[in-house]
Amino acid sequence: MSPLTEWNSFYVIVGSSAGALIGLQFVVLTLIAQRPQQRTAEASSAFATPSVVHFGVALLVAAVCSAPWYSIRGLAVLWSLVGVGGIAYSIVVARRMRRQKLYRPVFEDWLFHFLFPIAAYAVLAIAAFVANSHARASLYLVAAATLVFLFIGIHNAWDGITWHVFHDRGGKGDRKH
Repeated sequence: MSPLTEWNSFYVIVGSSAGALIGLQFVVLTLIAQRPQQRTAEASSAFATPSVVHFGVALLVAAVCSAPWYSIRGLAVLWSLVGVGGIAYSIVVARRMRRQKLYRPVFEDWLFHFLFPIAAYAVLAIAAFVANSHARASLYLVAAATLVFLFIGIHNAWDGITWHVFHDRGGKGDRKH
């Protein structure tokens, strides 16, 4: 029996949650798009898009971990690709956060848009590295990283939506709600 069998319900719940939250994010962004906007393309790629990416990663990890694998080796390769790719993506997001001019990021933004995501991607890469020798521990690391992606996405989506709803359009856009 595969060590993943015990995790199936966990990943069904996490994957379903991530999928539903991706859909909800699109609905809310569609509603917000009807409002007059300042120049938001740069800010969107720094703040909104990463939320969808993190939800997508949670969904992807949940889906591949729910598939019937005969060994953990194939999964470890996928985890390493997502982990390393996510670290690179987090660096891109940090650069976008610095370059956009609509909003001045505060510590909480750096924490949830850069530090937590890069840490979760690193944990995923570490889980891949230790999977062959410590399969059980690596499964817990992947589960923790997946939950972190889900909670980062929830936090960031809520933060972005409340900013759009309560933002004073006449101001400079650098105030936190």
